[in-house]
Amino acid sequence: MFYHPMAGDHGLPFDPFKAIVAPRPIGWISSLDAQGRPNLAPYSFFNAVSARPHIVMFSSVGEKDSVTNIEATGDFVCNLATWDLREAMNQTSASLPRGVSEFSAAGLEMTPSRTVKAPRVAAVVAALECKHLKSDRIKDLRGKWSGSVIVYGEVTGVYIDDKCIRDGRFVMSDVRTIARCGYRDYAVVDGLFEMSRPEGTREGV
Repeated sequence: MFYHPMAGDHGLPFDPFKAIVAPRPIGWISSLDAQGRPNLAPYSFFNAVSARPHIVMFSSVGEKDSVTNIEATGDFVCNLATWDLREAMNQTSASLPRGVSEFSAAGLEMTPSRTVKAPRVAAVVAALECKHLKSDRIKDLRGKWSGSVIVYGEVTGVYIDDKCIRDGRFVMSDVRTIARCGYRDYAVVDGLFEMSRPEGTREGV
């Protein structure tokens, strides 16, 4: 089959786009508003975009609280979503009144970060503390705002639970990192395999 995204002429009950671009890391973003009230929300359009310096991004469909908070205060934390925290992560996607803490609603404890004001989820095994670099309000080919805001942050601190490091590596299959797929589907990383790049190619680390 072939279809045109704007026409939506795929003839399927649901657009398969998000199922094709999958699995996607989950950016479980914690932030503070200008009054110091905490917010926590998962974003399925999230990834790392630079290794030196460490830069991450997430995309919000609409001007949600996370975007407003980060632009007001200048920092945020990306909390690692794992199998053990899947239900709590899902609970934090609920639409709550502004100023109501998703931490409390999901029964999650906060703990202070070291390099930013925003707290992290106390129970996570890894978290990236980030300073806001910029926000982009992306326009489509017709020059119209897509409704999405991409937020970029430079990582200023990395928290890792020591139990997750084995043989000098962070072992994501041990912590069972989860990822967003299409529809209502998620994936869990519980197995890994290695491949070496062709000779002469610089290996990624």
